[in-house]
Amino acid sequence: MKIPRWARIVLILGAVLAVASTGTIVGARMLIDGATAAIPQTTLIEGDARAPRREQGKAIDGAINLLLVGIDARDTGGGSDGDSVRSDTIIILHIPKAHDRAYLISVPRDWLVDIPAYRKNGFAGISDKINTAFSAGYAGDGDRMEKLGRGVDLLSTTLNKTTGIQFDGAAIIDFDGFASVIHALGGVDMCVAEAAESAHLGVDADGKLVQGWYSEAYGIQLPPGAQPFVHRPGCRTMSATEALDYSRIRKSLPNGDYDRQNHQQQLIKAIVDKATTRGVLTDLGKLNDLVAAAGDAFVLDTGDASIADYVFTLRNLRADDMVLLKTNAGKTNTQFINGTSFEMLDQPSMDMLTAAKNGTLDTFLTQHPDYNADSPAADK
Repeated sequence: MKIPRWARIVLILGAVLAVASTGTIVGARMLIDGATAAIPQTTLIEGDARAPRREQGKAIDGAINLLLVGIDARDTGGGSDGDSVRSDTIIILHIPKAHDRAYLISVPRDWLVDIPAYRKNGFAGISDKINTAFSAGYAGDGDRMEKLGRGVDLLSTTLNKTTGIQFDGAAIIDFDGFASVIHALGGVDMCVAEAAESAHLGVDADGKLVQGWYSEAYGIQLPPGAQPFVHRPGCRTMSATEALDYSRIRKSLPNGDYDRQNHQQQLIKAIVDKATTRGVLTDLGKLNDLVAAAGDAFVLDTGDASIADYVFTLRNLRADDMVLLKTNAGKTNTQFINGTSFEMLDQPSMDMLTAAKNGTLDTFLTQHPDYNADSPAADK
């Protein structure tokens, strides 16, 4: 990860960081101020899930845990912004105290957990899939920012009670807005390991991409004459439409949601990589577009430390320093309860989350290399 708070910094601040590392400190601070003004910021995490306060105005000491929440309302019946907005992507970003790596841990959205009662909207609590925590917090009265804040707050509280992890901050990624970020970058470089049939895109008779929609009852629905779009194996530059679609596919892949999690992690890494290339950093027009796009794509909680603190603390991190991790070694572990399928985490996965809490992920991965998505052992 390049800099500040992952998701959003994921890109504009990532660019800022590289600029700062070249010695253009004044210019870097101007970019940070611009990014801060463009990106909505609010308190997303409260209570026990919030990490202890940090002193501002200096480099950040110790390990850092950030919660990244991806929301997608496109499958809720015409893009409604009702109480059906879901957290389809839940990622814990862990940076060890040496600040020399950034670990991405994707949490399965169907993981069975105990979601506690939530006084802010009267939610009574329930044992259910973890993505229900966001939906439960989001439900009820209030404007969009209030509802988003409640959703992340209840989700982080659930994770804290289940794993003990406390978060220094959080970022909400709106996948509709994320498209503008990728477009501003001119696409991103992605590698497809195996053919993946889209559940949302088709190809018409002229070979052009067309948008469809997915129904659990009827499958993909496309305009007449169109066929489902298939992502073919190989590496190439993907447009925003292709990259986001690829990161959403799960039903046509052998490991379902685990494959999707890995592709989402790859996409974040690809965005950071592209955002910190010289072609972007030296083009003021692209940087301006990037800043504007970030404002549409993210909501950020920087915690008690400032964005500038993060920029200069993590200024030496690059996309190659990101390590992609997977629970259950990327294999499904489904259990049916009263006819509903839930994902259960094995003991090594729980140990991995404990290692993120304690700052010992290096030791965990030495013992469990198959939980590293980039390790050859992960393919066995």
